[in-house]
Amino acid sequence: MRKIIFTLSILFLLSLVSCDVLLRVADTALNSDQPLTTSEVAMGLKEALKVGTDTAVVHLAKTNGYYLDNAIKIELPPETAEVVKYARKVPGLNTLIDDVVLQINRSAEDAAKQAAPVFKQAITSMTVADAWEILNGADTSATHYLRIKTYNELFELYRPVMKKSLDKEIVQGGSAQTTWKNLTGKWNGFANSLAGKLLKVDPVNVNLDEYVTHRALEGVFLKVGEEEKEIRTNVNARVTELLKKVFK
Repeated sequence: MRKIIFTLSILFLLSLVSCDVLLRVADTALNSDQPLTTSEVAMGLKEALKVGTDTAVVHLAKTNGYYLDNAIKIELPPETAEVVKYARKVPGLNTLIDDVVLQINRSAEDAAKQAAPVFKQAITSMTVADAWEILNGADTSATHYLRIKTYNELFELYRPVMKKSLDKEIVQGGSAQTTWKNLTGKWNGFANSLAGKLLKVDPVNVNLDEYVTHRALEGVFLKVGEEEKEIRTNVNARVTELLKKVFK
């Protein structure tokens, strides 16, 4: 009987010691400051870009996300400088200019609603070869890297999305593409007239969906860069455990 009690007492003490050891091991694992691996850094950078893109897209997809943000508002192409300059000489041009600027920005906002999966695909397939350099670089280094590595791919993926939005009648009165054709049609008629030739003005031949896609992407990258900077500098912006670990 004494042997049984003694044996049980030993087992009980061992169990207490084991529990204590397990708790200390678990506590150490949770609170230890283990060095980051290259793989974790790469995943953290991708995570930051995904979070930044999602946040940026939500902002841009709102009404006036582009139109009332002077930093990214899409104005007419540079090739239309003479159109604006001589707008008063051509009946109806002033109104068409205002209409098309509003419509192309509304189209960009509409297209932004579908931008997240386009960016997610590019980010997921991106190989972050310079992870440590990017992590220790400037506040928007990851965004800059994404742009260098994926811009052409993003453009090809995003352009059809933008084209559909430009063809939609989002603003009452017509689509951005229709208004653009009216605007350039009136202007090119003027440019090819005797008055236009005397003034030596040039016709406008710009592919609208190509131009707007480039400008819209510029806006997305600017906003993603702002979100990356926020993640790097603001603890509260690190909304996942991986972000908290990588961006200490």
